[in-house]
Amino acid sequence: MAETIDKARSSGVVAAPELPDVLPAVKPRTGVIGFIRRRPTMALGIFILAVMLALAIFAPWLGTTDPTALAPTRRVRAPNDVNWFGTDMLGRDIYSRVIYGARVSLLVGFGVAILASIFGLLIGLVSGMVRWADGIIMRMVDGMMSIPPILLAIALMALTRGSIQNVILAITLAEIPRVARLVRGLVLTLREQPYVDAAVAAGTRTPKLIWKHILPNTLAPMSVQATYICASAMIVEAILSFIGAGIPPSVPSWGNIMADGRTLWQVKFYIIAFPALFLSLTVLAVNLVGDGLRDALDPRMAKRI
Repeated sequence: MAETIDKARSSGVVAAPELPDVLPAVKPRTGVIGFIRRRPTMALGIFILAVMLALAIFAPWLGTTDPTALAPTRRVRAPNDVNWFGTDMLGRDIYSRVIYGARVSLLVGFGVAILASIFGLLIGLVSGMVRWADGIIMRMVDGMMSIPPILLAIALMALTRGSIQNVILAITLAEIPRVARLVRGLVLTLREQPYVDAAVAAGTRTPKLIWKHILPNTLAPMSVQATYICASAMIVEAILSFIGAGIPPSVPSWGNIMADGRTLWQVKFYIIAFPALFLSLTVLAVNLVGDGLRDALDPRMAKRI
């Protein structure tokens, strides 16, 4: 280094000496391990949700029996090596009913989240972009939001027959107004942005303006909202089934299992404990994924990581 400085001085140019690296080189975190280190809670939620999906898909091959099969000679048995979660008042295997019940809850949760997001997005876009229709649509939305979702779902179920499709439809109608109001608020903010004004000045028509500039900027908040709708739909489905206003009792669902065991929960708590545990874990996993999406899609949070 001294020879380099002497040569630089002799040539009339003084060069600054090279400084040693104080901090080690930053290695970007990539792959699964990097994702887990950056977002451990989201990774945990994805793992739990993946396990529940695997249980629902591969239920017939996980040591289960017919969840509707009656066995009066084996009723109200505690968990044992044959019936891992015990049996209910009719001798049905609770383990099999809980595993098959995952199909119902996940189907309702994902179905409601997808349908409510699609229809709520369309209504919110129309309300936010078409000024003359905004007042009409929002007054209807306000009227539906004045009714609690569970009461609205019960009222809708009272007009139809109990089935999974009708439960999905009832909960979807109760969730659409909240999605529509969220999207409408986003659209009202986005349409005042300079790039939207520039697109309008350039002669962009409204359909293309929505498709190119408004819609892409609403997808990130909508993705986060969809996770909370999914978790809420599973809870509402369990409530409807628990009070007898949802899925028929013959269909194994977590709400129906808890409804069957509510009369004996003080002495046979496991009848309610296992479906309640699975429902709580699934809702927790969906909420963890939603929180992780919110942090990942928020640029202010991304700068801290």
